[in-house]
Amino acid sequence: MMQHLKQYSVSMEEIHHTQKLDAPSGTAITLAEGIIKNSEYDSWKLDHAEENEIPIVSKRMGSVPGTHRISYDSTVDQIEIKHIAHNREGFALGAITAAEWIIGKKGVFTMKDVLNLG
Repeated sequence: MMQHLKQYSVSMEEIHHTQKLDAPSGTAITLAEGIIKNSEYDSWKLDHAEENEIPIVSKRMGSVPGTHRISYDSTVDQIEIKHIAHNREGFALGAITAAEWIIGKKGVFTMKDVLNLG
């Protein structure tokens, strides 16, 4: 949706609990790769990025389950897409949904397959 709006620059922020060792998270990397696939960005970079790179800021604090924010900024406005997990219940439900879906199937699948987002 944003790929033709060149006046916007994109950035990302992700927040997780202090026990999470990887930075950025796999989810943040997957989100960045989706943006790269549909834009003129070449890659992502942790913290300070060059012109064709998506900057990802990773924060680790407390015992929060996780927040991911994608921000599109222009001189006119800012558009944000943000997901905040209040607890781990949603992740558990996703695992159960995937487990039920995969019964009788063989192969390698992703949640895109489970959710029929092909």
